[in-house]
Amino acid sequence: MLDRELTTGGRSLAEFDAASAPDDAVRDVLDTFRTAAALPGDSLGAYVITMASRASDVLAVELLQQLAGAPRPQRVVPLFETAADLARAGGVLDALFSIPWYRRRIGGHQEVMIGYSDSAKDAGRFAAAWSLYTAQEQIVATCARHGVALTLFHGRGGSVGRGGGPTHLAIRSQPPGSVNGRLRVTEQGEMIQTKFGLPDIAVRTMEVYTTATLEATLAPAPQPPAAWRETMTRLSDRSRESYRAIVYDTPEFLPYFQAATPAPELAGVRIGSRPVRRGGQSGIAGLRAIPWQFAWTQTRLLLASWLGVEDALGAGDAALLRSMYEEWPFFQSTLDLIEMVLAKADARIAGEYDRRLVPTPLQPLGADLRARLARATAAVLAVTGHRTPVETTPVLRRSIDVRNPYVDPINLVQIELLARLRQSPETPELKRAFVITVNGIAAGMRNTG
Repeated sequence: MLDRELTTGGRSLAEFDAASAPDDAVRDVLDTFRTAAALPGDSLGAYVITMASRASDVLAVELLQQLAGAPRPQRVVPLFETAADLARAGGVLDALFSIPWYRRRIGGHQEVMIGYSDSAKDAGRFAAAWSLYTAQEQIVATCARHGVALTLFHGRGGSVGRGGGPTHLAIRSQPPGSVNGRLRVTEQGEMIQTKFGLPDIAVRTMEVYTTATLEATLAPAPQPPAAWRETMTRLSDRSRESYRAIVYDTPEFLPYFQAATPAPELAGVRIGSRPVRRGGQSGIAGLRAIPWQFAWTQTRLLLASWLGVEDALGAGDAALLRSMYEEWPFFQSTLDLIEMVLAKADARIAGEYDRRLVPTPLQPLGADLRARLARATAAVLAVTGHRTPVETTPVLRRSIDVRNPYVDPINLVQIELLARLRQSPETPELKRAFVITVNGIAAGMRNTG
């Protein structure tokens, strides 16, 4: 129906309004398209469709632009985020490329965005990494089969749990053929100052992007052997099951999360660009990925970046995992980033949040999570062959050791402030002091926030 309407054309939003009598929410969307159509053509770039899951998501935006009379329609970019949507990405593109109107519209080039934050929140960082890898392979293969040039748009955040990490390593560990001379990537607000705040640093950042893109294009990593892929699929499934059993299937988890972390308080202060929740959704599922990661960073448990890996790696063949780590850039990058998170985690600090803020009946869950943290650390070190986390990166190790003595007391102050805020939530002085501790901990933890 949508492709037929696009091909026929001729209608306007005014006709659509008269025929359908839209409610306020729909009218707001239509007014947005009218406004976009009235702006100069070079004012806007891509129209990114968050949580894209079917071909009609893309066609609906194309139709709305057509109805609005946009003289130069924005390019429409589907954003695949959850594990299920990533698995469907290749099929969605296949359906789109089979529509003659759409093939003419894109002119032989398709941009596709993949989301790191929500995929990790949905399945855990370890399982999400494999979902993203295999989704890229499907997207690349589909575009190649239809003769469509591809630009992959990586929706990375600053934290490891949201796809962050060293730029060169991240690009070089992508699937073969997924870069191919083109790359688009987000730089989140908290990383812009770090990477582009000074001219020399900005130039260096662009050099890293350029170098890694050229290397990935001209000397792509080889395809992993079938045994490695089978192992990674099995480990990923186990990691996802373990993660979701805790986060989504344990009834006590949500009240524990709300008590042990400053998540409820973060929702009431203006330190983010978007609401902490998506409209109409409750529980963990409705919480946006950024506050989800950020809350665990504040308590130093950093659970969102490692949970599940303790069970996954413990079920693998030690010798095979070691060879995968040494010879497969993707696997090495995934474990190195998790190891960095584990180096920054601190079970003692997380335990203090539990002791002061968590009701007694929920404290066994916190103790189990801290035990899982210890297991995750041991499992990762067994594969990497390191005695302690990030021992092969002495500059990073020293940076962590230098910062922690300054961050630790800020955590203790925050715990006290949270205890008082929960007794007197409307006290302005407590809120201001709380925000200061949030910023201090985030600055000290850097790319895990």
